Amino acid sequence: MKILAIISGEYGNRHVENIKANGPDTWEIQTWQTPPVFPPFIDDPEDFLPDEMPDSDLLLSFAEHKGAAELLPDIAKRTGASAVLVAVDNEAWLPRGLDKQLHGWLQAMDVACATPKPLCSLTETEYGVTRHEMAGYDNPLIAEFAQYFGKPELALVIDPETATITSASVKRDAVCGCARFVAEGLVGLTANEAEEKAGLLHHHFPCLASMVKLPHFDQDTLMHVSGQVLKNNVGQQVKPFKTLRQFKPGKYSE
Repeated sequence: MKILAIISGEYGNRHVENIKANGPDTWEIQTWQTPPVFPPFIDDPEDFLPDEMPDSDLLLSFAEHKGAAELLPDIAKRTGASAVLVAVDNEAWLPRGLDKQLHGWLQAMDVACATPKPLCSLTETEYGVTRHEMAGYDNPLIAEFAQYFGKPELALVIDPETATITSASVKRDAVCGCARFVAEGLVGLTANEAEEKAGLLHHHFPCLASMVKLPHFDQDTLMHVSGQVLKNNVGQQVKPFKTLRQFKPGKYSE
């Protein structure tokens, strides 16, 4: 699969580095750096695009400006890409109105589009749109990418006698590499410790999702939602091994 990653800063660079390091050898990954500044509205995309762009199957947009999102239909035309994946770890990069427009533009071109919010909500069949809403999709290129990167999925091995995590492997990493980092930090912890520690490790990586509170996420932030996705995956696996502390009522001394 030929992939063109569109980046504008450290957020995208870190994603591309992790994909290159841990993705399949059969993926050919190239990058395009966006211009540093965009006007409020783009009249002519030709003013912002290079004369030539590499042939691509899948576009990955990690750009941190809505102007780059407006260029995606023209980039798809130039590269021949048949699928587009846009990371929405900050709504400023793809406002909700532009998100809807982008889907319409690409659909008219017969180009598949997925806009996961946050990026680590992506699976092989769906992605997050709001706190309680998922959008489905059916595209083999995006699904192939999502087999390796998207909604974090760890595989924990837990000693039943000590309730200690003896190993933690990554079945699907977050695109940024956070799940791999968290997995390394969980080995040796008890089932009672793991879930809270997973959340702390996610924050320390650090996650680069937005800290802006969103009304359609129940006034929560995308960073917190991202961390909860990882904590839930860990929590489900350690739950059978957790021990509950019981306290017996006593009497106050005089």
